[in-house]
Amino acid sequence: MSKFTYVVTDEVGIHGRPAGVLVKKSAEFKSNITISCKGKSADAKRIMGVMSLGAKKGDTVEVTIEGEDEAAAAKALEEFFKENF
Repeated sequence: MSKFTYVVTDEVGIHGRPAGVLVKKSAEFKSNITISCKGKSADAKRIMGVMSLGAKKGDTVEVTIEGEDEAAAAKALEEFFKENF
């Protein structure tokens, strides 16, 4: 299992369009990817779940990846978060 945390720096947080891009990126991997924020968690491959977290600027999200390509997924997603959120 791989994990990383990230503090959201985007002014509007993880809302509709960015959530959709995250779901699309997560779907590239076979591993199970879970994103957690403020005591809630969601499957990072489901847009409604990601949006329901309500992650805003300054919130810390934790991403957990478990599966056969978890190392590659963790590296790619951590970079993705830095570039997009």
